[in-house]
Amino acid sequence: MKNFMERYFELSSNGTTIRKEFIAGIITFLTMSYILVVNPNVLADAGMDRSALFTTTALATIVATLVMGLYAKLPIAQAPGMGLNSFFAYSVVLTMGYSWQFALTAVFIEGLIFLLLTFFNVRELIVRSIPKVLKEAIPAGIGLFITLIGLKSAGIVVSDPNTLVRLGDFSQHTVWITFLGLVITGVLLIRNINGAILIGILSATIFGLVLGDVILPTQIIALPPSIEPIFGEAIKPMLTAEGWNQIMSLDMVVVVFTFLFVNLFDTVGTLIGVISKTNLADKEGNFPQMKKALFSDAFGTTIGAILGTSSVTSYVESASGVASGGRTGLTAVSVALMFALALFLGPVFLIIPAAATAPALIIVGLFMISSVVNIKFDDLSEALPAFLTIVFMPFTYSIAEGIVFGILSYTILKLGSKQAKDITPTVYVLSILFLLKLVLDVISMGK
Repeated sequence: MKNFMERYFELSSNGTTIRKEFIAGIITFLTMSYILVVNPNVLADAGMDRSALFTTTALATIVATLVMGLYAKLPIAQAPGMGLNSFFAYSVVLTMGYSWQFALTAVFIEGLIFLLLTFFNVRELIVRSIPKVLKEAIPAGIGLFITLIGLKSAGIVVSDPNTLVRLGDFSQHTVWITFLGLVITGVLLIRNINGAILIGILSATIFGLVLGDVILPTQIIALPPSIEPIFGEAIKPMLTAEGWNQIMSLDMVVVVFTFLFVNLFDTVGTLIGVISKTNLADKEGNFPQMKKALFSDAFGTTIGAILGTSSVTSYVESASGVASGGRTGLTAVSVALMFALALFLGPVFLIIPAAATAPALIIVGLFMISSVVNIKFDDLSEALPAFLTIVFMPFTYSIAEGIVFGILSYTILKLGSKQAKDITPTVYVLSILFLLKLVLDVISMGK
């Protein structure tokens, strides 16, 4: 088995080992395991069964991540996307008034369209056509974005009605759990200790246990709940005439387009950002497994919809595993195994608080922002689009919005400075689509 893994994942040529890959997978799992709690809570607001959602979330993550690891052979984990689940529950169901079955059908259709776009290389063409300067800006923006996630989950940064954000309450234990983990992780990294991020997470968890914020579980093993209440509901509308009337409606087109738009650019941004921190990408930020990675994402979304969850996407938290040395699909396989264990050992895995995983996100944010040194800040036609890409991600809490405004500003500034030769046809098309979306958003808000 050891020799098989060595050959299949080409561990030596990628400068990694089985041990490094599994540690990286564990770290990625710990930084994204919150989805096992958050996704069921969000989608339950749409009327779905919360217990079934826990199992479905884990299963969708396992299947999609295994495809990414075994087929694309990349250290990227996949799971139901944050933001996409909120749109599913609060916009499609609670605001537009459609059933959660309708929303699941939209996700299923989105997945099928993604598969077609990937097969005909449309998604790959989009990724390869993004200007190099934006490929440098995207990792930096994601770095700030996941740092904000870490600071927010620790309570170090909190919302404020007057100033939008402010410093949190330092009397809260979560703040000091995070700071302890951050200091320990930083010191271990400086001393080049293997598994520094994982040790930091475990140390912070133990500190939380001492403070009384972490409680040891009374039950270690529990069977996962049945997914029967939500399984297969995505395809049931396709079996009735009434269902097809909804599928062919304008509202379905709008919902599917929105899922497509957000999922496409969240995935593209995550792939570019995470892979840029490995030795897999070329000077232009492209990598040979791109098409396979995009297929894995599309397949995950399609299967996830059948299982009963919102769109599956590549997770930016994968950067924590990459920063710990993960370089191949074995890292993703390790993540999938951890989620498989979580199905039965949920009470144990879920005692690790968000405050203990926050230091990993902050440290990874530091690693990812380093790509700004490759941006030509003396050329405003490139510096300004890069800057907008970077700041829009954390300030709008969306990787996709950062890419939208980055590409739009790049196109406008290049045209205005008579450098149209730098703009690819794909970027022109994207810019037009983005402008159209902004106009539709304005009209929608006006109503």
